[in-house]
Amino acid sequence: MFSALRACFADQSLTRSLSANLVAGLTVGVVALPLSMGLAIASGVPPQHGLYTAIVGGIVIALAGGSRVNISGPTAAFVVVLLPIVHDFGLGGLLVAGALAGLMLIAFGLLRLGHLIQLVPYPVIVGFTTGIGTVIAVLQCKDLFGLQPSGDNLHFIDKLTALIQAAPTVQWQEALLGGLTLGVLILWRRLPTRIPGFLVALVLASLLGIAMNAIDAIPDVETIASRFSYELNGQTGAGIPPTLPTFALPWQLPGPDGAPIGLTPEMLRTLLTAAFSIAVLGALESLLCAVVADGMSGFRHDPDGELIGQGLGNLAVAFFGGIPATAAIARTATNVRSGGTTPLAAVTHGVVVLLAMLLLAPLLGRVPMAAMAAVLLMVAWNMSEAPHAWRIITRAPRADAAVFFCCFALTVVIDMQVAVAAGLALASVLFIRRMIELTETTATHAEHPHPRVRQPGVVVYDVDGPLFFGAAHKALKVLASIERNVHTVVLDFEDVPMMDTTAMMNLESIAEELSGRSVRVAIVHIHPRLVAKLTRFGLVGPDRPLEIAADVDALLPPEPA
Repeated sequence: MFSALRACFADQSLTRSLSANLVAGLTVGVVALPLSMGLAIASGVPPQHGLYTAIVGGIVIALAGGSRVNISGPTAAFVVVLLPIVHDFGLGGLLVAGALAGLMLIAFGLLRLGHLIQLVPYPVIVGFTTGIGTVIAVLQCKDLFGLQPSGDNLHFIDKLTALIQAAPTVQWQEALLGGLTLGVLILWRRLPTRIPGFLVALVLASLLGIAMNAIDAIPDVETIASRFSYELNGQTGAGIPPTLPTFALPWQLPGPDGAPIGLTPEMLRTLLTAAFSIAVLGALESLLCAVVADGMSGFRHDPDGELIGQGLGNLAVAFFGGIPATAAIARTATNVRSGGTTPLAAVTHGVVVLLAMLLLAPLLGRVPMAAMAAVLLMVAWNMSEAPHAWRIITRAPRADAAVFFCCFALTVVIDMQVAVAAGLALASVLFIRRMIELTETTATHAEHPHPRVRQPGVVVYDVDGPLFFGAAHKALKVLASIERNVHTVVLDFEDVPMMDTTAMMNLESIAEELSGRSVRVAIVHIHPRLVAKLTRFGLVGPDRPLEIAADVDALLPPEPA
């Protein structure tokens, strides 16, 4: 816990590269500013709540987390999880769920679950990230083209249908502005410059939007200020409030009906599932980001410390109006490439967002909604990891491709939590099937170097692979069909790394059956830890039907002189 903060003060690089970290923080802050607003809007809340997340969450997580270079804030991965929560429980419910998720993340870290990220298969990760990117891209079509879909559909298929039916309502001025913004973003990526493309695209789009709104012959372009409003000191303003994040109890904020959501046991129980989804996704995203950052920076992160830091950050932002936060891979990569080496860069990023909110709020309100949709469309494309998805589809084993399609489809049609659970289940089943195929039992007595083994009455089987509930029956069933003249069965366990209870029960049943036919059953070349396991289970010992020997020579009696 607080390992990143300790590293910040312990490492002399803080003084040697102070300017590099400040420049990196400034760069990331400029990138995070539009993304924080856009991701809050995509999640169904006013843009300032995304800025609160980048400010409070970005600073707290940087100082308390386990990575020196991670940049945390709102991310695209959360959109598909947060949007239904806002629809059903309002802003207050979202912040209460975020606080609960923060407590869960702290518990994950204290229980040292950080290394469990390695258990999530790659096709599962790419499947749900590609699905999330697809959902976000579809959600942007409304603002990108100025569509007016009917109804308030939450499910992907219904929303897609409504957007298609609303195609005749497209607004040419919105589509033009969104298309130009998207074009600038795509072309800017090809230029050898460190100036963030998001900044250039949004500045140009805002200037063009101001010009279009000034011409009476052109329909007005919708902006952040024309869509969102706020109340400050009894007065109503348009756009983003130019104030510091203020402390407020999450359960005193409005629910879906506009009244404070309150704090009741029933409400907490209802939000637990949503909070768990936020916590799991936040843990997955932040630890993946930390792994990527380690590869780029050469540092090593503390996974459990990072989970605790993410938990503290999410707990804090919930009391300052921020939506859930996690580490952002794109912003972290920008930080490392810009020279960030300590948490100072992440703290600077939060301060930059804060200053921009205080000083530039009126200008931020001039950003067109179509331009924000174009920015989020680019974010969705980057998150979808299309090249990796295509590689899995075309080059990976069919089983892995099936896992990818399962996660992708369920993320799009249902939700991320179901997708990850189903993907892990399918990947586990396919892994078990592969292990079953690898576990084999073959007869080797015909080629055995010991002359007495090759004589009738003695059979030796080489068991190769783990013996667990999926493979034990297949591996041992060959013993049930030995010939009647056999008096000794030898099992070579040199290549058996593990056994579970199912395998030991099957082995006991077969040994007892053969013992009833006066057939001797023995195991050779077995690992000592498996001997201890068999002994503890009661398979080895006096009056038991199973013997243990070092090798075949020790098992068979010496030949008569």
